[in-house]
Amino acid sequence: MTLALDPIRRWRCHVLAFSLLALCGCASPPVDLAPPRPDRPWRPSTSGQGEILPQLSSPSDQEHSDHVLPVNTALAVTPAAPAIETGRPYDLAELIDLAQSASPDTRIAWNAARQAALAAGLAKSAYLPRLSASVLGGHQVSHARPSASGVRADSDSNVDGAVSALTLQWLLFDFGERKALVDSANQVTLAAGINFTAAHQTLIHRVSLAYYAYAAARTRSQNAAQSLDDARAVEKAAQARLAHGVGTIVEVAQTRQASAQAQLFKVQAEGATQDAYVTLLAAMGVPPLTKITIAAPADHQLSTHLGADVAQLISDALGRRPDVLAAHSAVLAGEARERAARAAFLPKVFVAANASYATGDLSVTGLPAITPDQPPTLNLDSSRSSGLVLGGITVPIYDGGVRRNAMAQARIRTDTARLTLEQVRNQAIQQIVVADNTLRTSLAAHDAAETLLEAAQTTFDAALTAYRNGLGSAPETLVAERQLLEARNAYADAYSGALSAAATLALATGALGESP
Repeated sequence: MTLALDPIRRWRCHVLAFSLLALCGCASPPVDLAPPRPDRPWRPSTSGQGEILPQLSSPSDQEHSDHVLPVNTALAVTPAAPAIETGRPYDLAELIDLAQSASPDTRIAWNAARQAALAAGLAKSAYLPRLSASVLGGHQVSHARPSASGVRADSDSNVDGAVSALTLQWLLFDFGERKALVDSANQVTLAAGINFTAAHQTLIHRVSLAYYAYAAARTRSQNAAQSLDDARAVEKAAQARLAHGVGTIVEVAQTRQASAQAQLFKVQAEGATQDAYVTLLAAMGVPPLTKITIAAPADHQLSTHLGADVAQLISDALGRRPDVLAAHSAVLAGEARERAARAAFLPKVFVAANASYATGDLSVTGLPAITPDQPPTLNLDSSRSSGLVLGGITVPIYDGGVRRNAMAQARIRTDTARLTLEQVRNQAIQQIVVADNTLRTSLAAHDAAETLLEAAQTTFDAALTAYRNGLGSAPETLVAERQLLEARNAYADAYSGALSAAATLALATGALGESP
């Protein structure tokens, strides 16, 4: 007896096959999401809020001739400014404290340190057993078509059932592989903590340089304003000389030109000061529209005498610079990874157990692993409950060179870490020598600029007095005024440069951020 296939089932199969083919034909190739032409603007599809959607653009959108993207209203929000006390001047220490709270750099470094700590915790969890529970329910359908003497008969069976299983795996001894991995993770965590300190030192240095540059720009603006007053004083003297018949119209024109040029310098200096202010806010990591009153730097008495020589600075710095300490931790981490790779060649002692309970008539021989860290559950049969406890030793024999290559990679990484440490040390020595020389030069330049300023001030005062009394000329007085402005700016730049050089030397020696 032969039973024909149900026509309804056959019709359903045809419909399903046709639907799958239709879906495959409607699928668009990924390249259709790209701009259609290289010489025409791309007009993407957007949502109601301006969010660009990974969809095909409509043909009408391609008629636009501009290359301006739509506005995403969710992103068109100005960052919130930190809490600032308006009207109160902030000194350098307060600006650094504000930057440490607002700058994303310190939070990024903090997150990296936390991630490294969590990775160390994951490495330590390898000492603990792995316990997993699985519950499966199923419906088993079987179809048989036996035949005998040319006669066939179809038979169907439907079975329902459920299986519950509990699986345990515990690695007891592995000749130090897990300990080596934990040591490596701990060194990585230590390096992340060191880099966190380095991020703060770098932020302090960046804010300090921007603060000193802003102070110098503001002083230049004040110098330009003072130069404008001096130029107007010369112009007033020229007009007085002309009124008393001892001057000329040419002198008045020359002094008026000098006043106009001083006014231009003042406007340019004010613009440079505003640019330096925005640069300072950017260094702090706060929005550029934030309004902060910046206090002037304290008036430090600078001296060309430095206490420690460069050799002592290098000796102290190599033991505390963050990059040297982090590179040293990388070497220790590499050595630990070598020990772990070496231990992978040795046997491992383990214990495993599972227990299961089945209901219904479902017939399975094992439960597959659902996640990579979950082992398959075996020892299942038709009985209602079963249990198994195993203890043994696994010995790696052949793996196609995986362990040998891993060992070679670990050795190369460790050798690279040692070479990196040597390179970092050499770079640190070079930076310290350069920073020490820059500081000494800046201090000498500050002393020279101070002497120059005193001489230029005396020269201008004498030239202006002589000109007012009819003993000098306008060009000589204007030259003296211009030289006085240059001397004032040179002194401001030298003072700011000396403070910046001191901060750079402190960063190079790893001492920046040290508490008083």
